Amino acid sequence: MAASPSTARAINDRLALRLLQDTGPLTATQLKTLTGLSRPTVADLVDRLSESGLVHVVGESGAERRGPNAKLYGIVADRAHLAALDVRTRSVSVTVSDLLGTTLAEASAPVGDGGGTGPAVEKAVTLLERTAKEAGADRLHTVAVGAPGLIDPDSGELRDSTGLPAWHRRLVGVLQERLPAHVLVENETNLAAVAELREGAARDREDFVLLWLGQGVGAAVVLDGRLRRGASGGAGEIGFLPVPGTSGLPSGTGCDGGFHELVCAAAVSALAAAHGLDPAGALTSGHGPFLDALARRLAVGAAAVAAVLDPGCVVLAGETGHQGGAELAARVQSALSGLSPLRTEVRPTALGDAAVLRGALLRARDAAQDALFP
Repeated sequence: MAASPSTARAINDRLALRLLQDTGPLTATQLKTLTGLSRPTVADLVDRLSESGLVHVVGESGAERRGPNAKLYGIVADRAHLAALDVRTRSVSVTVSDLLGTTLAEASAPVGDGGGTGPAVEKAVTLLERTAKEAGADRLHTVAVGAPGLIDPDSGELRDSTGLPAWHRRLVGVLQERLPAHVLVENETNLAAVAELREGAARDREDFVLLWLGQGVGAAVVLDGRLRRGASGGAGEIGFLPVPGTSGLPSGTGCDGGFHELVCAAAVSALAAAHGLDPAGALTSGHGPFLDALARRLAVGAAAVAAVLDPGCVVLAGETGHQGGAELAARVQSALSGLSPLRTEVRPTALGDAAVLRGALLRARDAAQDALFP
């Protein structure tokens, strides 16, 4: 069935906007070439998008032909302002950007070191408001929050967890009350995977699993270029995976005894100390025996992932993955090859500590474009 004229116009407009978003300013002739649309159709969509305030003339290009210069059209960057928050156990980082994703202001602050839930929430919200003011963003359109914990797939809310500070769950509700903006929340590991998929270590992959290795341990699953959440939003809760070498078995209320016990930040520090190393610099010391021991632990979890999903690629992220870098990734891949017949490449994060915040900004930009683009 052929699309109706209005549907066809909406599809063409969105295609043009995506091209302008991804490639930057274009002339009408370039839009015609890239979209395959006729010249009159492109002229009509440029007029519609200009009248809607989404596109404007940003310059001229005279390189295509002789005669008058051609107008260059680009997205109106300040049509919407966006914010991204990376919420950790004891800190918050904030970035404010325009619709093109250009960073306008950013800030970080410790949060939650005593004082109760209310003051912690107020400190986080105030940090966002102050950063938005610094960016010249009088009104935020979309705010994306990255936080540890499970996200309910039906409500989109951060689920209650005994391992998370109470202010984490309160923060989103207060942001919705205080700001005239669309506020959404996503698991931090999932956001890191989105950022690595689109801008980082997995840009050339349709299938991969990101292992988040920090104070907590988790994973994000990307198959066919799409983030997979699972029936309850818990796909990738690899910290609960029963593995050998732990004190027992994990439970429904705690991951002690699971993969978490082997590779969380505390376990990595203890392993470094057992090798006579200062935990603060062990991952960058190049100490072979320590890195090999850690790689063997990480390979156990990676082998389980490979056996179930066969993603072909595992990205090591979080504090441990970032600090261990390419050397740790290579050792994990070597250890993994001895545990699994499936060829699995192991890569270090390309975005490091910025992955969650970048993923949150991409999520906010996508949501804003869905709302603004016809």
